[in-house]
Amino acid sequence: MFNRKGIFSILFILIMLVVYYFISTKESSMQQLSPWLVDSSKLDLPTKSEDMLDIDLHSSNAILVNLDENKVLLDKNSDEVIYPASLTKIMTVLVAIEYIPNLQEKIVLPKNIFNDLYEENASMAGFLPNEQVTLEDLLYGSMLPSGAEASIGLAEYVAGSERNFVKLMNAKAKQLGMKNTHFMNTTGLHHSDHYTSVKDISLLLQYALLNKKFRNVYTAERHSTKPTNLHMEGITFSSRMFKNMISSKLPGGEILGGKTGYTEDAGLCLASLATVNSQEYILVTVGADGSPQTEQYNITDAFSVFSKL
Repeated sequence: MFNRKGIFSILFILIMLVVYYFISTKESSMQQLSPWLVDSSKLDLPTKSEDMLDIDLHSSNAILVNLDENKVLLDKNSDEVIYPASLTKIMTVLVAIEYIPNLQEKIVLPKNIFNDLYEENASMAGFLPNEQVTLEDLLYGSMLPSGAEASIGLAEYVAGSERNFVKLMNAKAKQLGMKNTHFMNTTGLHHSDHYTSVKDISLLLQYALLNKKFRNVYTAERHSTKPTNLHMEGITFSSRMFKNMISSKLPGGEILGGKTGYTEDAGLCLASLATVNSQEYILVTVGADGSPQTEQYNITDAFSVFSKL
């Protein structure tokens, strides 16, 4: 029979084993994070410039940040809560990159994720049910043609479900100080509790651009996927933003990359990156009237702003 002292010793050993298990499990999961992970402490909040730009815009909300000087040069209702539409996929792609250790790994896109997306008329990259694709191709499919199936494919690989992945998105938003942001999905399909502000998106983009892999995806004009079981020659994606530009050239620079978005509630949206006179700027605009079939006033606003620098 064990005496009381012996029982306490056994309990102590068991407790220590449990603690060791949870610590080692946590360390193991952290080691699975992507080598592209960036230290968020590198992100400093920009300050407002004394010389703010005053430009008449089509967009209801806008913010322009000089990344080199870390200054806000234009602010139009930047703290106001808005719907982000497909600007959401900036966070989706970033979180996926940070949690995927091997982007060349192949997965199969399950048939069940397509049904609801077809019914909701979501934007698609062109992948098919049961197609075997690389995770890297899903990154480009989510960013360039704004493919909802690519975004959900990434989410299910990383977290087991879109719902669990959204928890990671909201945790990242909190970490980055995105105080007016709450995500409900990975795609940007409209939901009353899925919201942000252009200021928050600018903070997200400022951080994300420190990530080399994210920057490569975000600034790509096109991308051709590897051959798959259902597309023997692969698929070539084109950036929706670049497709709607005659030229990306600016006075003293050029537009380097961007992510468009649109829903009826969000209006035409754009988060863009440009270089002008050897300095980098990000511009986030939301709420321009129109649709993907009309003049792209979100892109018109970008050229108007960057041309004033």
